[in-house]
Amino acid sequence: MSHTSSEAAGSADREYFEFLADGQFMIPLCQACNRHHFFPRVICPHCGADSLRWVSPSGRGTVYATTTVRGKNGSHNVCLVDLDEGPRLMSTVVDTDSERVAIGLRVRARVARQDGQPLLVFSATEAA
Repeated sequence: MSHTSSEAAGSADREYFEFLADGQFMIPLCQACNRHHFFPRVICPHCGADSLRWVSPSGRGTVYATTTVRGKNGSHNVCLVDLDEGPRLMSTVVDTDSERVAIGLRVRARVARQDGQPLLVFSATEAA
């Protein structure tokens, strides 16, 4: 059975969320150029190879950009985090007042649950 490119791309997303559901943070690593990437794809965005494998990154990173979203029920931050392995991804820093999350803050990833669903979040690894 052949797969369309959208089905293949969907399978990469599905694998990522299956790992999260099992409490694991995994990202693709290209076997050809030895670079990590995120979001999950079936072709390496760096070199175009399709020889990818899932690996567990260190989870350590640095806040690249952040903003505070304010609402009726309080506020939370939305941030871009540069993983030490290279990829940049969007998430949130939890367990820290959103006003204290700043560019350059060192963080570490963990899998949390929100409304019964797995969610990748970060916690500060230094005083915020």
